[in-house]
Amino acid sequence: MDALNATGYGVVFVTAASQSEATAIATILIEEQLAACINIFPVQSIYQWEGKIQQESEFQLVIKTNLAKFAELSSRIQEIHSYEVPEIIALPIVSGSESYLGWLGSVLN
Repeated sequence: MDALNATGYGVVFVTAASQSEATAIATILIEEQLAACINIFPVQSIYQWEGKIQQESEFQLVIKTNLAKFAELSSRIQEIHSYEVPEIIALPIVSGSESYLGWLGSVLN
């Protein structure tokens, strides 16, 4: 653990093409204990792909995990995701409520 990640935990953002794909990814990650909790939100994404500006409705997964599992989690997402280049971005949880962080630890360790 370093100063930027005082808890060892983080959130990972992943977008999916459909709600069913987002739910399938979330279920697998929870079942395989790579995540403790995943929220899914509908989002509108504007991005550049193959030299063109794209606009799509997608579903954002907000994955709470132990960042020590990031390599395994990232690899697993890439195996099951429909996108050629899925978004997989991790941000550290610098601080949080003691009870919530305790729950994360009980699920992920």
